Amino acid sequence: MMPMAVQATLIATIAVVGTAVVAFLVARWVRSSRDLGTAAGRATFEALHTASLAAPHLRHGLTPEGAARAARHLRGLLGCETLVITDTAQVLATDGAPLSPAPSSPNPSGPSPSSPMDLAAAALTARHTVVRRLDAGHAVFAPIIVQGRAAGAVGAYTTGADAAQVRAVTEVAAWVAAQVGLAELDESRTQLAEAEVRALRAQISPHFIYNSLNAIASFINTDPQRARSLVVEFADFTRYTFRRHGDFTTLAEELQAIDRYLLLEKARFGDRIRVRLQIAPEVLGTEIPFLSLQPLVENAVRHGLESKDGGGLVTIAAHDSGNYAEITVEDDGVGMDPETLRSVLAGTTEGLHVGLRNVDVRLRQVYGEGHGLVVDTAPGAGTLITLRVPKTRPGNGGPTAGPQS
Repeated sequence: MMPMAVQATLIATIAVVGTAVVAFLVARWVRSSRDLGTAAGRATFEALHTASLAAPHLRHGLTPEGAARAARHLRGLLGCETLVITDTAQVLATDGAPLSPAPSSPNPSGPSPSSPMDLAAAALTARHTVVRRLDAGHAVFAPIIVQGRAAGAVGAYTTGADAAQVRAVTEVAAWVAAQVGLAELDESRTQLAEAEVRALRAQISPHFIYNSLNAIASFINTDPQRARSLVVEFADFTRYTFRRHGDFTTLAEELQAIDRYLLLEKARFGDRIRVRLQIAPEVLGTEIPFLSLQPLVENAVRHGLESKDGGGLVTIAAHDSGNYAEITVEDDGVGMDPETLRSVLAGTTEGLHVGLRNVDVRLRQVYGEGHGLVVDTAPGAGTLITLRVPKTRPGNGGPTAGPQS
């Protein structure tokens, strides 16, 4: 077992090293372990490797299952007899030797001063590591503080508790807090993405539903067959936009929804809206974020053509571009001022082009900052919107998204 002072220093380093960096270093260690002949070098990568094994189990925050699996690795990192992980209400996991029954409390109805939750509560209240002498050694409990909020504690039961051991437990708790913080950030991003999809649906529903129903009603007496056909298209479109499963859809499915949308809009505008499709068959199966293309077409109709005398043309194109599918939505409508466009994409202009802003934000969240919308426009010159989507979506393996060229 490595000296405790070395352990504490290594764990302090691990607490500020990202999971990706840990994995990278471990991979390099596997390839070139023969170059790490010193005890310190081997100990460093042993500790990093142990941390990389524990990290995935905390990916969903402090859960009993994740804590139990992480505790096994973290106990090896600390070299203690027993390791405990708690949240603020209960012990989530215990790994190692069974805990001895706590000595009787002077007040039989009160908590034992050495029970895990009592020690965790003491650390959380003090917001720093606490040490308690026990009959068979010491208990060292450090709080897990996530963005200023007490989330739980890491406790180590050991035969000896010198300054190095105390520091080691403190740094492990800080590392656990970092992993929990990352898990909460991922959850926040997911909730934000879901909220933005709800915002897109809310944008679609009052404006589009009202106009569509009016258009359908106008044909009931004059052309009942067309009215019935439009009702079916309306039902299929709304079923697609309000579905409750899946963050992604295929380009083919989104284009089918767009076709229904345009049929309903043509019922209102007649020949004032013309549509041209230029779709390469090989990109139809590309998975794209749900409702990432339809709002762009709606933007072209509502803000590009609706206010233009005589209407105009919407061109939807998609073609293969190496590891990407490049998709464009172009209209020859009224266009917009580039400064207004910048304000829209920055979120400082409310009410107009909401769908444009939401799609841009979602693309950047999914694929990275280099993969937002590219918009070319000017007053009276129409609008061209381009998005480049990796053919393999995140989490499915295959080519990964690189910087947008």
